[in-house]
Amino acid sequence: MEKKRAPEGKDTPAFGLLPDLLGYHLRRAQFAVFQDFAATMAGSDITPGQFGVLALIDANPGLSQTRLAGILGIDRSTVVGVIDRLEARGLVARTQRPNDRRSHALQLSPQGATRFRLLASKVRRHERRMAARLSARERRMLIGLLQRIG
Repeated sequence: MEKKRAPEGKDTPAFGLLPDLLGYHLRRAQFAVFQDFAATMAGSDITPGQFGVLALIDANPGLSQTRLAGILGIDRSTVVGVIDRLEARGLVARTQRPNDRRSHALQLSPQGATRFRLLASKVRRHERRMAARLSARERRMLIGLLQRIG
């Protein structure tokens, strides 16, 4: 890769090797998605990570914290902190597992289920905005490519 430099005296910057870097474009896309997510969720007091946790618990009632950490690819202590915060807000409930008293089964509280439905509706609108310039085929292809990288 050859360095690309701005011509002398030009106000337009050169980006050097950045346009050829996958990570550069992923980061720019991630920033755009997070900015729109934050605007969409303004006043909801929910982060993308918390929404992901709520979505996984909604789809897998009774999920253990250990299993949730494995699905998310993060350490168990981080998950415990997230669950603590969601539980304190009345969105998630921990219950004892009958076959393993050391482990908790996670589920959305009634308030959490109602709140999740509202948040999911907002996230769907956010997703439509983010994919507006992509065809359905391109969107599926992009998701598939990102899954291969991740």
